[in-house]
Amino acid sequence: MRRKITLISGIIVSVIITALLFATNYFYSEAVKRGEEVELHRGDEPVAVEAASMEDQSILQEAKSWYSEQEPVTVEQTSEDGLTLVADYLKNPDDSGKAVILAHGFRSQKEDMGDYVKFYYDQGFDVLMPDARGHGESEGAYIGYGWHDRLDYVNWIDILITNHEAEDIFLHGNSMGAATVLMTSGEELPGEVKGIIADSSYTTVMEELTHQLKHLYNLPAFPLLNFTSAMTKVRAGYSFTEASVIAQVGNNTRPLFMIHGAEDELVPTEMALELYEEAGGEKELWVVPEVGHTDGYEVATAEYEDRLEGFITEALND
Repeated sequence: MRRKITLISGIIVSVIITALLFATNYFYSEAVKRGEEVELHRGDEPVAVEAASMEDQSILQEAKSWYSEQEPVTVEQTSEDGLTLVADYLKNPDDSGKAVILAHGFRSQKEDMGDYVKFYYDQGFDVLMPDARGHGESEGAYIGYGWHDRLDYVNWIDILITNHEAEDIFLHGNSMGAATVLMTSGEELPGEVKGIIADSSYTTVMEELTHQLKHLYNLPAFPLLNFTSAMTKVRAGYSFTEASVIAQVGNNTRPLFMIHGAEDELVPTEMALELYEEAGGEKELWVVPEVGHTDGYEVATAEYEDRLEGFITEALND
């Protein structure tokens, strides 16, 4: 009888372990492995784009049309772990020494930041638009959620300074790109970096994936995320707990402009409040009313640009 109980217990344990390993591998593929677009929880976010004014729609349409006619050159770097990373670079004839790096979001690509290019170009900026590792034309078998990418961005900054004579550099990111630039803010940066704009960043990878797991699959973080984090550490070289925007932004010394939609359910608005509370340096938070994830620019374009211009001017005069 005891042997039978032991055998049955062993089978049950084996089934549980096999199921957990399968689930872990599946979630790793969904969350970390390079691949196609995956489902994300966005809740019942309002499609507030319809509320955009005629002025805002006109600005956006002009920006899209203008960007489609540009011919940026390709810039590359070799990351610290040997990956070839690719970016588009648009040189401004104004030759003001100003440059911005635009950071795209999760499973997106550099062209998806195209709406912002005309605004910065009109302000006299050179524009650098990288494909994050594991995205677009850049190499990489995994998504770094900004953690390894922060070191890539330090390299992009150095490239702008060394090869393109940039004197005043801003970083501007959306979603995962916002997390990337905020993680970069905690590194030792050269004096040429004058300010950072982060639209809709999460606090930590663990907290964001916990949010997604709960709302997509109605599952708790433990044990699946713990196992997936361990797998990520082995396969990609980082864990979900160490990839912390909160920890990095506390070391920031540059002016920060944080933006977040009041109705964001993909990255809860509460995360913006936490980040703002923990951030070092001069900081400003704009919670855009009645909009969802990264929709602020599309819905309130003119106000967004006015606030950006004010932030840039103040940061350059500090």
